[in-house]
Amino acid sequence: MSRREEYETKTEQLLEPIAEECGVSIYDVEYVKEGSDYYLRAYIDKDGGVNIQDCENVSRRLSGELDREDFIPDAYILEVSSPGLGRILKKEKHLRASVGEKVEIRLFGPMDGRKDFSGTLEDFDQESVTILEEEGRTTLKRADMAVIRLAIDF
Repeated sequence: MSRREEYETKTEQLLEPIAEECGVSIYDVEYVKEGSDYYLRAYIDKDGGVNIQDCENVSRRLSGELDREDFIPDAYILEVSSPGLGRILKKEKHLRASVGEKVEIRLFGPMDGRKDFSGTLEDFDQESVTILEEEGRTTLKRADMAVIRLAIDF
């Protein structure tokens, strides 16, 4: 397990009882370096969406637990937020909850001259994702996908 994965896993374990007590669910936790700064991000969700008070309550409590446990030696910025409307679908549970929803997919390299695909998520497995586009069904290899996210319709 990488250092990043270890920090994310330990943070998620600390976050589980906090999220339950605050009436939210954990969408994702990520530890990333952007420029010269490290960020520990906790994405929370609930039916009807989270508000600033939810984020503040979780952030305050999580910050205290992280200070007490002190397992991340680097200086970092803690952020607690909603995963947003165009949320990235990183985990199996994200994909499962999004079957039937419109998604946007970007590939690392072109397939049939395209890198961007959008359509309704129909099915997925360990190897591939199938979407229904206007032209018909398209199956893409998960290993070729740079990102898959919910589409934002306005």
